[in-house]
Amino acid sequence: MSDDSVTNLPSQKELEKEIGDYLAKKYGGKVKLISAGMLPQAELEEKSEPKKTAVEEKKFRFDIKPEELIAYLDEYVVQQDEAKGVLATKICTHFNRIRAELERGGSAKRPGRIKSNVLLLGPTGVGKTFLVKLIAQRLGVPFVKGDATKFSETGYVGADVEDLVRDLIRQTDNDLEKAQYGIIYVDEIDKIAASQQRIGADVSRSGVQRALLKPMEETEVDLKVPHDPISMIEAMEHYRATGKRAKRVINTRNILFIMSGAFNGLEGIIKKRLHRQSIGFEQHITSKKDDIRLLKNVKAEDLIEFGFESEFVGRLPVIATLNVLSEEDFFAILKNPNSSVVVGKKQDFSAYNIHLLFEEQALRDVARRAVAEQTGARGLFAVMERILLPFEKTLPSTQIRYLVLDQAMVADSAAGLAVLRDDEKLQKYHEKRYLELFAEEHQLFVDFIFHNRKEYLTARNIQLTSTRLGLMATLCQKKNMDPRDACKEIVEMVDHVRICAEMTSEECGLQVVFNDEAIDRMLEIEPLNLDKLNDKCESVLHIFEYGLRLLSQKSDISKVVVPVRGIDEPEKFINDVVSENFLS
Repeated sequence: MSDDSVTNLPSQKELEKEIGDYLAKKYGGKVKLISAGMLPQAELEEKSEPKKTAVEEKKFRFDIKPEELIAYLDEYVVQQDEAKGVLATKICTHFNRIRAELERGGSAKRPGRIKSNVLLLGPTGVGKTFLVKLIAQRLGVPFVKGDATKFSETGYVGADVEDLVRDLIRQTDNDLEKAQYGIIYVDEIDKIAASQQRIGADVSRSGVQRALLKPMEETEVDLKVPHDPISMIEAMEHYRATGKRAKRVINTRNILFIMSGAFNGLEGIIKKRLHRQSIGFEQHITSKKDDIRLLKNVKAEDLIEFGFESEFVGRLPVIATLNVLSEEDFFAILKNPNSSVVVGKKQDFSAYNIHLLFEEQALRDVARRAVAEQTGARGLFAVMERILLPFEKTLPSTQIRYLVLDQAMVADSAAGLAVLRDDEKLQKYHEKRYLELFAEEHQLFVDFIFHNRKEYLTARNIQLTSTRLGLMATLCQKKNMDPRDACKEIVEMVDHVRICAEMTSEECGLQVVFNDEAIDRMLEIEPLNLDKLNDKCESVLHIFEYGLRLLSQKSDISKVVVPVRGIDEPEKFINDVVSENFLS
């Protein structure tokens, strides 16, 4: 090649323009050429993660105690007391320890600290995932769930275990500070136990175990990866603005890992070890239920024999076992006011303006059938769907608006539907029976809220009057609302009335207070509607205004307590108060 041919070669800029024009002509504006010069260069690499000051790190707040978290879990989860205790204690300790160390000056970064990563053992459908989700929800920390079977060792085709850490960032809208205190939950971890028969590398089993080792302990995960176009675009935009490559990383030192699995076959390994150690009663355990109880005796050596590497087992110092659920447990789940099975079906029918409730014996039959499914609590969903599907399909096209599922309908839903659809007397009976069950359910919600939310309400200076408890129960029934959310809504309404009174007090120069009976009367007049409650409250206070200004002129009056009469007859009440004080 001659020197002339070399000098006639187009420049990089000209070449890019020529290729860009060709792509634009062929594909329109859908495809654009990005110059390699615009990409960040390795030699310009620098970490952009700012070093957090002690003040910034103290934004992390956590003060929940184990017993408080256990009480919360008891509201939703039937049985599994041991697992609830272990999880609540170790997770609370993990986050409280981080808080305490940060308050002492950021020593949470001290090397050599061992995290209380947790391993959950138990058959399918006993509530492993549900427990962890509830805890993350209560704590308000970022939560990510992944299945171990979907991951491969870093560098191989397939999902990367570090993607779970990156998912935490997405959960927090790119808030690195919040994401570093998240929980990563990996299910079906037993599926990555090494196969005893396999020869050679196993990137989906032992390889995944090795890939999890560093994140479970402490490592820095790069948030920009080649297969993530969004992170690449963000990197390019940063380079255009600063001329430097930004390497965003998140450290996993404070991220808690929770693993779970059914571990089928582990019972045999434990039984064999126990048999070698003793000739006691353990050798006679033969039933499936007793086999599962053996999981409580699991040791590190059993997990290693099952197919886990010792380094992996060592990073899971806390082990909790969940029990098999019985028919009575299933029934308790269905009767629980927070039952996702029952509430979910109510919501399905409510979408068609159909009111659904269940006879107690029908729920018992559903529980019995769910046991036969042998899929744990998931069987409850399956059985309930099969029974109610014919009703859900047909009733929206009829005028029937009340359905009470009874024992006969559980036994033969098709026949039960046919009779209900054609018998007007039976339809009226369902409406009557629904109202009876609604009243019974209302009392169940009242009792549940009183026993489980009393401390919460008292701490917020909310008296548990019968009116307020009744309104909370009504919210739970008519809006299918969680009892906790119903309590918060009533608290918000009561506080709003008090705030309105405080604002009037400042304007009139005289303290105005509605007593509890007066507040309840306003709640009754405009139930469960904050806007209408506000209108009522402002209307009453507006009537009071002139009289309050007169009363504020008397030096011996500093406070006016408004009773129920002040809500029913506001003008007469304030006139009487003024007359009594000026004529006396």
